Amino acid sequence: MKRLKDLYVDPKTGALNLDIMEQNSSFAIVECEGRARATLLPEHGETKIVTHQGKVKRIKYDGGSNFKFVKLEFVC
Repeated sequence: MKRLKDLYVDPKTGALNLDIMEQNSSFAIVECEGRARATLLPEHGETKIVTHQGKVKRIKYDGGSNFKFVKLEFVC
């Protein structure tokens, strides 16, 4: 899934069908004015949904990586 993916919303019923078992990682769905989009959530970080007057204006991503520290021992 690219960063923001358009999702199909049935215009007659307003229904959104999505098989969550097909997704490989955590994601969020954002709906505004009948349009739905899915976005992947970073493994480590924040995703902020910015609204203005009750409408979604942008999605900000602040991701990073955790470092796994390994103790190194030197033997002479």
